Amino acid sequence: MDSHRIILLGKLDHTASTWEALSYIATTTKSNARDRDHFLAQCSDGTLDDVTVIVDRAPASFAQAGKFDSTLVNALPASVRYICHNGAGYDSIDIAACSARGIQVSNCPNVVEDATADAAIFLILATLRGFNNGILAIRNGEWKSAVPPPPLGHDPQGKVLGVLGMGGIGRNLKRKAECFGMQVIYHNRNQLSKHEADGARYVSFDELLAQSDVLSLNLPLNAKTRNIISTAEFNKMKSGIIIVNTARGGVLDEDALVQALDSGRVLSVGLDVYQQEPNLHPGLLRNPHVCLLPHMGTSTVETKTKMEELTLANARTAVEQGRLVTLVAEQQAEQSGPHHL
Repeated sequence: MDSHRIILLGKLDHTASTWEALSYIATTTKSNARDRDHFLAQCSDGTLDDVTVIVDRAPASFAQAGKFDSTLVNALPASVRYICHNGAGYDSIDIAACSARGIQVSNCPNVVEDATADAAIFLILATLRGFNNGILAIRNGEWKSAVPPPPLGHDPQGKVLGVLGMGGIGRNLKRKAECFGMQVIYHNRNQLSKHEADGARYVSFDELLAQSDVLSLNLPLNAKTRNIISTAEFNKMKSGIIIVNTARGGVLDEDALVQALDSGRVLSVGLDVYQQEPNLHPGLLRNPHVCLLPHMGTSTVETKTKMEELTLANARTAVEQGRLVTLVAEQQAEQSGPHHL
């Protein structure tokens, strides 16, 4: 087995013993970088010249290295061959730049599905029923009678839930939403098999916008999906639609969203992610019909533990087998090569 050095960016909270076990198969190091500039300096001064695997314990790693944009990726020592990212989404990593350098990248799919779908269900119920408005009325001392403050909410039963991005989280959400009597339609780049769809009806993007009572965003953020929901899309939706976003803030144009809320086109919104986290659009903060969570869709002890374990499993497999367990989709496609009809 070739010699390997694994460096940890950020801090592991739940898997100290698993990290220690890696020391039996590789040299393990915890980064002492004070900030991005310091880490970049270490990339060029020889400090990291023998590192082969980077464990990216995001988002804690951002304080030490920032995002793996092309600048950082191209500054990494030639020895680096693997980046093991602790997150389902990986828009903080320039995959094309990594591929050009021969660096493989892993993420954490599957293990986040239950927690993220649970958060989406919470937001769907909160927005349909207007629970945030009621909570604020209590906290602000505005509840003065036995009757809850208006307006009345809506039941989930019989409502059409549109899922934009029917991956693992979307399918998990579909199963849970059906327990509340919701009808599920979806749009993907590619229609799912009958087995994968499991009764959800495939529709075009415009049909999804027009038919949904509740629209849940469950797609990755990339150049094609940034601001995929904006003014033109809001104008195609039912008046009084509800929007829930547990994906990435960048897929939803917040300026357009605030305008749609203020006009009444959008009745209520449930958000766990934002365009400029942790800075929120003031139009979202001031609206009592917007239920806000601080990007806590995967924030459970169980899910965070699973994510860290999977990240370290990728690091172990990189050392022992020269591959990653959960290689990101773009690099999987590169490895499979072109397909011919």
